[in-house]
Amino acid sequence: MKKFFLIGALLLGCLQVSDLYAQEDSSPKVILITLDGFRWQELFTGADSLLITNEEYVADTTGLKKQFWRKNAKERRERLMPFVWGSIDEMGQIHGNRSLGSKMNLTNKHWFSYPGYNEILSGKADDERITSNDKINNPNRTILEIANNRPAYKGKVVAFGSWDVFPFIINEERSGVPVNAGFEIATEDKLTERERFLNELQPIVPSPWGTVRFDAFTHGYALEQMKKTHPDLVYISYGETDDFAHDGDYQAYLTSANRTDGFIKELWDFVESDIYYKGNTTFLITTDHGRGTKPLDTWKSHGKDIKGADEVWLVAFGKGIEPRGEVTSKEQLYTDQIAASVAKLLNVQVGQAKMGPEFEFITN
Repeated sequence: MKKFFLIGALLLGCLQVSDLYAQEDSSPKVILITLDGFRWQELFTGADSLLITNEEYVADTTGLKKQFWRKNAKERRERLMPFVWGSIDEMGQIHGNRSLGSKMNLTNKHWFSYPGYNEILSGKADDERITSNDKINNPNRTILEIANNRPAYKGKVVAFGSWDVFPFIINEERSGVPVNAGFEIATEDKLTERERFLNELQPIVPSPWGTVRFDAFTHGYALEQMKKTHPDLVYISYGETDDFAHDGDYQAYLTSANRTDGFIKELWDFVESDIYYKGNTTFLITTDHGRGTKPLDTWKSHGKDIKGADEVWLVAFGKGIEPRGEVTSKEQLYTDQIAASVAKLLNVQVGQAKMGPEFEFITN
């Protein structure tokens, strides 16, 4: 009988120590997310009236209208991004509705992906050295690398991307930050059942693109890693919206954006249910570049010759973010402020790194 009491006491003691440790762990966590090439126009006004009925870009105009078309912009955007406008609008901040005076722009002069991601992650444009989407190791240190080199975050920074250039953008070799991107599979020794399933499924599901996998795999690997190892800084880049736009498939572009809204909700629901993350986590969500609007077919494109391709947006919620909803006052934000804001949220000193200033609305 004494043995049973002793075992019970030991088990209870272990549980209490574990629970106490989890409760006391109030260190900040950041989830940084990008939706490649997703326009501010769809985020704030929903489906574009000039595109949703255009048979050049939509295979089933009737079906797409039924799914995403509503009488006014507010209803359309809520239909397209129900989590953003049904939850984040109440508990966070949404910047970049240029129709209301809230502006956010790139500072790099190229207005396409690698320069955009470099600016987001390093906090500065590099117009002289980052001039293409070629697979060259980024000479700039990203906030992921800087955090990973600090004792408090060593081994607790991870990145996931649908585009296979991210190991180079993050400079995985130099930074030591593990990057699962493109068509890579999970390679850890102890894989979860879900990771094994994704590893088996990904090679047999044909992607329309040679360098970009479907976002469901990126999302699945990222969420499993969060559940398994609880990293403190997570970067996730969803890529489908840009590639479907380049293909001129507006139906798939909208459907992908809607699906990504659901992915973000799933991440938030997990964070709020997990004792390690709950109450200590901030989400920052943005895009690497905008797209054109006039002429109409420039919605498929971006780059320095496309008007509006430097117009972007930002969604922020969680710890350290005052609930303000959609920002309707005049303001000017820039993409190069994101890295410094991540550093501030994590209390990471960036040393001599030159970055844009952190966002003023970050409170901690």
